[in-house]
Amino acid sequence: CAAILSQSINQIAASRQKHTLPDLIYDYGALEPHISAEIMQLHHSKHHATYVNNLNVTEEKYQEALAKGDVTAQVALQPALKFNGGGHINHTIFWTNLSPNGGCEPQGELMEAIKRDFGSFQKMKDKMAAVTVAVQGSGWGWLGYDKESGRLRIAACANQDPLQGTTGLIPLLGIDVWEHAYYLQYKNVRPDYVKAIWNVINWENVQDRLHMAKK
Repeated sequence: CAAILSQSINQIAASRQKHTLPDLIYDYGALEPHISAEIMQLHHSKHHATYVNNLNVTEEKYQEALAKGDVTAQVALQPALKFNGGGHINHTIFWTNLSPNGGCEPQGELMEAIKRDFGSFQKMKDKMAAVTVAVQGSGWGWLGYDKESGRLRIAACANQDPLQGTTGLIPLLGIDVWEHAYYLQYKNVRPDYVKAIWNVINWENVQDRLHMAKK
């Protein structure tokens, strides 16, 4: 029985698709001067890669616990799944939210929704910046879509908590305010980093996410 169980676990692990670090569609230095190449390289190739690696390891352990019917181990692994899974989800969105050709203002249905729900684009920026800067410790500021009400919402998440998994909001735009996202360039002045990042926001990507969220 033990041999059969071990074989089953190995088959599950072998068949499971492992998570991989997504490639960036721009160079590490493409977002300068707003985000330095050094930050981007460390953030993507080290920090995000660590979340991916740890997520794969944790999922393997979780599959083993499932196969064994070990509920205690499954529960014990939940924090690591949430942290590393959230880190992978959040950063995968974050890279696409940024572009060397970003900035300016959103257009079309996204701008209409922003004006409807916040009064103006500037008011949305001000509110999101305030919520994001105010995150205690490490976390994220988000612009999300509330599918139930059909409206845009701003929220903050601690650590690597994924927006949709913890609030139900569908993520459209995220600003990472972990220190590794800005400290080498902006030191401890988080507001300067949040102010600068608006210059590289890919509003086309945000609008595409809104379009998909409405389906």
